[in-house]
Amino acid sequence: MATPKRSTSDTSVSRRTFMKGSAAAGAAAMTASLGARVAHAAGSDVLKVGLIGCGGRANGAIRNNLEAAQILGQKVQLVAVGDLWENKAKGAMNGIKKWCDEHKMADAFAVTEDRCFSGFDNYKKVVASGVDYIVTATPPGFRPYHFREAIAQGKHVFMEKPVCVDPWGYNEVCKAADEADKKKLVVVAGTQRRHRTRRRENLKRIHDGAIGQLTGGQCYWRGGPVTHNRKRGEGMSDIEWQIMNWYAWCWTCGDHIVEQEVHNIDMVCWAFGTHPESAYGIGGRQSRPEPGNIYDHHAVEYVFPGGARVASYCSHFRNTTHRVTERVVGTKGESGLGGDFKLWEGEGWRFDGKDRNPYVQEHVDLLNAITGKGEHWNEGRQVAESCMAAVLGRMSCYTGRQIKWDWAVKESKLKLGPENMHAFGPFDPPPVAIPGKTKLI
Repeated sequence: MATPKRSTSDTSVSRRTFMKGSAAAGAAAMTASLGARVAHAAGSDVLKVGLIGCGGRANGAIRNNLEAAQILGQKVQLVAVGDLWENKAKGAMNGIKKWCDEHKMADAFAVTEDRCFSGFDNYKKVVASGVDYIVTATPPGFRPYHFREAIAQGKHVFMEKPVCVDPWGYNEVCKAADEADKKKLVVVAGTQRRHRTRRRENLKRIHDGAIGQLTGGQCYWRGGPVTHNRKRGEGMSDIEWQIMNWYAWCWTCGDHIVEQEVHNIDMVCWAFGTHPESAYGIGGRQSRPEPGNIYDHHAVEYVFPGGARVASYCSHFRNTTHRVTERVVGTKGESGLGGDFKLWEGEGWRFDGKDRNPYVQEHVDLLNAITGKGEHWNEGRQVAESCMAAVLGRMSCYTGRQIKWDWAVKESKLKLGPENMHAFGPFDPPPVAIPGKTKLI
């Protein structure tokens, strides 16, 4: 099934160029899968996995991974866990062990006390613990460092979105993704919509021209607030407190347009087969009760190749109408990118097949790729481009400037966070952005 999300090497790929290249995808996938077979657990049928980050999504992701292994009959063992805080690492270790016992998967848990790591270097220790692949779901500001380390050490990767919060992180992830291509490593990202059968069937038809040439669309993540307002302990440094409240700060979460609406922006990028050429947005902070510097609403106009415009809206307001969806319009019809499309004339299409929980399916695809039993996946550059599209929108909202993609990824010097990302200490983040005053960097 041809979909625009396998390994790519170009920083900008037009939809037409992508579609021309899709015919070669099958041969490339077969070659890459052979490399993946060799890359894991030589001489063993057991895949060893390490978990980096032990928060709620990380615990969910490793359970999804083990559930996928159970579905496939693939032997997988969790052998190492790591988190910045020791109590969270140990809490996850105990919680996952209990979950494995309850789900009759006791053999899948093999973490020992000496492979339960903490501190800023926990990710390096997990990667070096003899694992075949890692699952990482730390605050997004740290993702480029962790992904880069895993690829450098020849490990397959499942990484949650978003994978970058600034242009520097985007470029780091892209470089590591290209290195993963060279090493035939598998990379699957937490943009799970890409792994849902109904969506893949729908997008295949759209790319085959079912609704004609795309002319525009909308995407939304208008939901309730996500609030981190944990109290600051006595003697706690700026950085420790900010990481504890990572969703409150742009340097750790990227703002909610990056952390959440990236899912919907990713779907639009998938439909168009490329990233936007520019972004022009407006936003602000009206009702957030917690400390921090992120906005609670963004509205962005994205321009795609050929002049198609997509309106993007996201907000965190209580007691308002919520909408989390996307839509594209073509010369022949429209689609919500779920599992159907409508035509202006004639019959449309609706998916009526079987579908699996995409949070599990993405791990089924990961494991099949690692073992060479399925198509090869390297979503590193793809997810980086979708995340950077969200970053581009945020940069425009913060500064009030229309910003071109090429300038942002090639010339921007923006790198969020403290200089030393591997130690607690003082750090004074920028204040809440004010368009017209906040500088474009």
